[in-house]
Amino acid sequence: QVQLVESGGGLAQAGGSLRLSCAASGTFLRLNPMGWYRQAPGKQRELVASHTIDGSTNYADSVKGRFTISRDNAKNTVSLQMNSLKPEDTAVYYCKAQIGSNPYWGQGTQVIVSS
Repeated sequence: QVQLVESGGGLAQAGGSLRLSCAASGTFLRLNPMGWYRQAPGKQRELVASHTIDGSTNYADSVKGRFTISRDNAKNTVSLQMNSLKPEDTAVYYCKAQIGSNPYWGQGTQVIVSS
């Protein structure tokens, strides 16, 4: 079992920054990948960024150049630095970790970007 706890959401103005963090706890061998998804009202949940255990990263086109994902394998944490925020980044952000074929999700943290 894996528990994922997110922190760092909140309110920001357009052009501002927020940093999300996710800490994994429980019993597991390795989490691969870890990443962030988001779901805006009335929309499907979508991938924002992912980070494999060997350092490969993947970003949604909409956040490339603005968001940066980082990971600490020793601490089982993953973070998302969000810069140049836009109102369309408003969503609930979810941390996700994969163990084999099993996905685990955090409870989500709200990000609201005002124009």
